[in-house]
Amino acid sequence: MEKGPRFSTWNVRSLNRAGSLTAVVRELERYKLDLVGVQEVWWGKEGTVRAGDCNFLYGKGNENHHLGIGFFVQHRIVSAVNIVEFVSDRTSYIELRGHWCNIITWNVHEPSEEKSDDSKEHFYEELEQVFDHFPKYNMKILLGDLNEKVEGENTLKPPIWNESLHQNINDNGARIVKLAT
Repeated sequence: MEKGPRFSTWNVRSLNRAGSLTAVVRELERYKLDLVGVQEVWWGKEGTVRAGDCNFLYGKGNENHHLGIGFFVQHRIVSAVNIVEFVSDRTSYIELRGHWCNIITWNVHEPSEEKSDDSKEHFYEELEQVFDHFPKYNMKILLGDLNEKVEGENTLKPPIWNESLHQNINDNGARIVKLAT
């Protein structure tokens, strides 16, 4: 029986230090991950680099070389990549050709809880615009650092199941539950 690809997310908090790219690749190999969305890459340009058994596709950070997001894609699934787009320094997606439907995986880095409501509204407007661009029949996966807390209340069980580790909800948590529902 063939296993599907293993996806994950990781806020690496800078790949700007010497040896950090090699260290990340070593961890990905250890966990046998096929596609990983990473946040806070802190690289100043957009591009692709080979890193171990992966291709690292990365987007441009902001003017201070902060933020920035990317994808590590194992070579065994790289041929399934249809498109990669870096919408902004906080939002990107990769589309993989699947057996029955395409798999669109978003990699996002939501503004932290203390950021302005305007920056959060802009982030969600951008995310919804990209989300609505794709046909409904494709599989959609959201990965990233959402800077959220979602309580495990019964009213929220449908969108989050029993996966919450928190006893309360913050503003970012409410926003992502609203998007999910």
